[in-house]
Amino acid sequence: MTFARWRMPSLSFSFFIVAIISTLGTAISGHAQTGATGAATAPKDARVGTLIEALGKTKTPSSAAISPDGTTVAWAVRTHEGSQIHLTDVADPAKEKIVGTALQAAGCGSSDPKWSPDGQWLAFVSDCTVKADKQDQVFVWSKKTGESKELTHLTGGIDSLAWSPDGRSIGFLFVENATRSAGALAAMKPWSGVIGEDGVEIQRVGVVQVADGAFAQVTPAALHAYEFGWSPDSKQLAYVAANPPGENNWWVAQLYTEDIASGTPKSILDTTKIEGSLHGLQIAVPRWSPDGSRIAFIGGLMSDQGSTGGDVYLIPAAGGKPRNATPGRNASVAFIGWVSPEVLGVAEHVGGSSHLTALNLSSGKDVSQINTTFPESIGAGDLVMSISMSHEHTIAIIRSSFEMAPEVWAGRPNDLKQITHLNNGLKPSWGKTENIEWTNDGFKVQGWLLYPAGWTPNDGAPGKKYPLLVSVHGGPSSAVTPRWPGVGYGGVPFSALGYFVFMPNPRGSYGQGEKFTQANIKDFGYGDLRDVLAGMDVLEKRFPIDTNREGLTGWSYGGFMTMFGVTQTTRFKAAVAGAGISDWKSYYGENSIDQWMVPFFGKTVYDDAAVYAKSSAIEYIKNVKTPTLVVVGDRDGECPAPQSFEFWHALRAEGVKTQLVVYPNEGHGFRDPAHRQDVLERALNWFETEMPAQ
Repeated sequence: MTFARWRMPSLSFSFFIVAIISTLGTAISGHAQTGATGAATAPKDARVGTLIEALGKTKTPSSAAISPDGTTVAWAVRTHEGSQIHLTDVADPAKEKIVGTALQAAGCGSSDPKWSPDGQWLAFVSDCTVKADKQDQVFVWSKKTGESKELTHLTGGIDSLAWSPDGRSIGFLFVENATRSAGALAAMKPWSGVIGEDGVEIQRVGVVQVADGAFAQVTPAALHAYEFGWSPDSKQLAYVAANPPGENNWWVAQLYTEDIASGTPKSILDTTKIEGSLHGLQIAVPRWSPDGSRIAFIGGLMSDQGSTGGDVYLIPAAGGKPRNATPGRNASVAFIGWVSPEVLGVAEHVGGSSHLTALNLSSGKDVSQINTTFPESIGAGDLVMSISMSHEHTIAIIRSSFEMAPEVWAGRPNDLKQITHLNNGLKPSWGKTENIEWTNDGFKVQGWLLYPAGWTPNDGAPGKKYPLLVSVHGGPSSAVTPRWPGVGYGGVPFSALGYFVFMPNPRGSYGQGEKFTQANIKDFGYGDLRDVLAGMDVLEKRFPIDTNREGLTGWSYGGFMTMFGVTQTTRFKAAVAGAGISDWKSYYGENSIDQWMVPFFGKTVYDDAAVYAKSSAIEYIKNVKTPTLVVVGDRDGECPAPQSFEFWHALRAEGVKTQLVVYPNEGHGFRDPAHRQDVLERALNWFETEMPAQ
């Protein structure tokens, strides 16, 4: 999720920052040891090492694209040697070839394959270039000749390739001379210069001509573009954009159209200036209708760019009043694509599962021929829950669950065939999964429960009880959907180590419709915590859970819920807060994304400080009895390190056992494998120490 500010009246701003920096690379505890990575190393646990070694064997496809005629799937996978693009025959998956450049070598990689509308070319991104500078460029591979050519010669970040419908151009998001990945998850630049003015990096839509490689940035230099879509005549773009800095302003982005030849943008939707269900909310996934008259998009309350969920809206391409095509739908739409002039293909969160359907826009009803639910995560590698579809309405997706390692599948939505076997030898070392549903405060709530490894409802150990770990997801506008875990922190590995692991989707989550997603507005930490505790009540009645060994953890919004949760109840005997928020008032002035907060809190902190204080853990710090480990990256722009510092400082002052670990050069999502492993090891040791078996 997204978060940040602090309260330390005894320290000046500059001295406080120096104090933070002095902790980098060292856990703030007399018992910490500093390892080679610079972050404090936790005592090694042999079980964790074995588990991480097993998880490290997973091969994860990064993208999948089905050819327009539905016969071939292009997919990319990263290995220790680099990343490669494979072409697999849908009818005979044994028929496979590798697409690359003439300079394909160990360490370089190719990814993000996209078929041309006629299926004769495959565009992709690769750093296997003439220059050994690891700079991505756009390539095209010819089906006729089997050869690839480099189209671009750029310096900067390239993302989200999309062919124009006439097949003459390829559009993509481009950050010229980029020094970091665009968006708030990546590590922020170290603070220096004129803040908010110096070194601002703007993402624009670039277009390269396939015939001669001519390139131009076509959207204005004064707008940061997040997503875009081509008009059916290839002459216009629809895109979501806002004034820079881009990581902060997605929450106030507008929907634009632009005639490429003239280069003049036209704002056709500003949600702050309309009335109705979309007022002040976020927009994503713009898609032009086949006849060019309308643009479909997803609108709703979203806490992070890239984590999409909401209702489907339609707006005239010339501008006008948007119409909600799915009012009251008990789901959260995440991805859309036109199937015909009156039918939209839809991928959506339903409960904690993924659902594929098609929506008839005239009747407002689902098309019965497509109706498939997956208790797992799906996607094609672009936007969340994206689907690659052929002219024949066959699809390609990557599927992953707690039981199934990621693989590429293709075919009809209700008759998919597995076409890759990258992880055939992998078996889960954690326990089985159960979908848990309960009601609270009039809401239907859902979550996932992982059993301890080897445990079944008919376990032959009467009287034995097991610890419970509650892992709360980030967001809050998000949802836990089953997926195979990677190397790093998360709830799933604890199941392999003998815990029941509960991953709830409380109010504020996707999967139950917009009313449910918006139910925690001005109420962070209250209703959603009640939902979590009510779910625990259900579990304690059904399963052999040791109520003296219940722990709480989470990252981002889950980190906030951990910090806030231990101020509201002593039910948890240990906690680990990852990249959390302890004080919403100070956070407002610290983070790089303050625009996200107004839709959730109603006003800025300067207009209504009380609503921010109401949900701030620091206001109730004297209630805490739970030993709490706090971890964060030093360059986190979403949930800045001072928030974790403030919480740790307060717990230490109140005599509560605590430890703070700050990881150098990490943003909101950790990248260094050593740091990811270290967090998991520390958390395990913390829970094992503070909740020992009797």
